[in-house]
Amino acid sequence: MLRRICQRYFLRVAFRLKTNKTQAIIKGLIMLSSKLFSRRQFVQLAATAAVSSPLLARGAENKGGYLNGRLYKTLKIGMVGAGKTLEEKFAIAKEAGFDGIELNCPGIDVKEVRAAIKATGLPVDGSVNAGHWSVRHTDADAATRAKALESLKEALRQTHAVGGNTVLLVVGRGSDGPEEEIWKRSVENISKALPVASELGIHIAVENVWNQFCYDHEGDHSQTAEKFVKYIDEFDSPWVGMQFDIGNHWKYGSMGDWIRQLNKRIVKLDLKGFSREMSKFTKIGEGDLDWADVRKALAEIKFTGWAAAEVRGGDLERLKEVSANMDRVFGLTPNS
Repeated sequence: MLRRICQRYFLRVAFRLKTNKTQAIIKGLIMLSSKLFSRRQFVQLAATAAVSSPLLARGAENKGGYLNGRLYKTLKIGMVGAGKTLEEKFAIAKEAGFDGIELNCPGIDVKEVRAAIKATGLPVDGSVNAGHWSVRHTDADAATRAKALESLKEALRQTHAVGGNTVLLVVGRGSDGPEEEIWKRSVENISKALPVASELGIHIAVENVWNQFCYDHEGDHSQTAEKFVKYIDEFDSPWVGMQFDIGNHWKYGSMGDWIRQLNKRIVKLDLKGFSREMSKFTKIGEGDLDWADVRKALAEIKFTGWAAAEVRGGDLERLKEVSANMDRVFGLTPNS
């Protein structure tokens, strides 16, 4: 158990660092530690990394924007429109400039995914809980909620089996009942998956979507993230956070301010563009979303981690465009 915890720490250090060379060195140490080091040697190595990693991370801080070396790009598997096999799709995503990929779980072939990871070097950073819109934790029917729970548990297991660390979850719909009722029943149901999430070290990452829950769907853009803060805090668990979608609620509030409110509750980001003027979703970087304030807010909360594109996908050229758009809005320096 201790060795597994240390290995996860090394991965976090690796992804905080900017250069591919440094990441490769640390990832190599992770693999070597599993085979060559005794328990005592491994703990000593972890302690050394703990002392040195702030100094290493400081190098990233001095080059370009805050998010350089701290934010890593991923995308949904459904966005990869080219490639006949899973391995080909992974290779295309990597060539387009992405650092990872999200799958839909449950429903994957674990062996196939592991083979694609090994062949391409592209990790699976997380997954989206398949079917969460139709089989919901807010449903009034207890049998439906039981199915939603089993789906979430299996998603956690499959995500862990392929090396991911988050399962994105849409908790339900506001139309399933009064807010107080669906709030209570969804928290109770999702909480039953926490022992599995805790044991495996996988975050349940709640996404803010247009589901008429925790915001006023007919309201204006003066709304805050207060209800999302209260909802996440009610779980009282480090394994429940937000996969905050930057584009989804620009129509309803300041995304920079929502990021500041949610703060460390954000374990991952989703993103798309949005235009308040035209009231529609756009390509990343188009529309009128205040990306400068988003970058400022992410720096203020010291965000480090993954950001997942959730826009129209396509072939290699289209995915390169998405990747470049992400570089631009986040102030990243590609291939650095």
